[in-house]
Amino acid sequence: MFNYSSKTALVTGASRGIGKTIAMMLAKNGIKVIGVATSKESLKSIEDIENILPFCCDISDENSIEELYHFAKKNADTIDILVNNAGIHMDNILLRMKKEEWHKVLDVNLNGPFYLTKILLKDMIKNKNGRIINISSISGTDGNKGQSNYSASKGGLLAFTKSLAKEVGLRNITVNCIAPGVIETDMISDLTDTVKNDYLDRIPLKKFGKPEDIGKMILFLSSDEASYITGQTFYIDGGISLN
Repeated sequence: MFNYSSKTALVTGASRGIGKTIAMMLAKNGIKVIGVATSKESLKSIEDIENILPFCCDISDENSIEELYHFAKKNADTIDILVNNAGIHMDNILLRMKKEEWHKVLDVNLNGPFYLTKILLKDMIKNKNGRIINISSISGTDGNKGQSNYSASKGGLLAFTKSLAKEVGLRNITVNCIAPGVIETDMISDLTDTVKNDYLDRIPLKKFGKPEDIGKMILFLSSDEASYITGQTFYIDGGISLN
């Protein structure tokens, strides 16, 4: 349906969960993918997949981002699509939250996209073309108790998306955001049945989402058919944000 000929994407958090599915779906559609994760061990899950080039990088570290940029330039003419997906959570109520928990989550979830987007943006501006897609969360708009750090980072990503969209629109670069709801990944595997049932009660569609639901939206936003869409947040949450 969509034409992705000669496109290259960079996906962070590509070794597991939503990020791995995104990388695999992009690669399956003929897009060269630079799949980024924090450890060489985790990258083994994607190293044998056709069209995916794995790279180990700590996106919260500017020096590591520089190394990633040089790797990308060496292996691709341009980075046409950037998916800022990597994210962590270190949950605690605020009174018990350590400074390290606050700063680590914001370093990965918000500072990382800032560092990576900034270094890739110069080439996108030069080429007058680019697709930047940030993965936020419904916690970024609704908040979630015990996740003040995570919610702040994801809320910041929503505002970052809108601001950047206004800055680079004239250069034919779109910047959009996806806010997933409860998606079937290992991030929810530790939830108790009581918590899961509580979520299901609040979701109008009465089911959890799948990583493929996010991947389909990524494919659309990466395509030429989405060239007039920018600065938007797409809620893929089964309707839970309507409550």
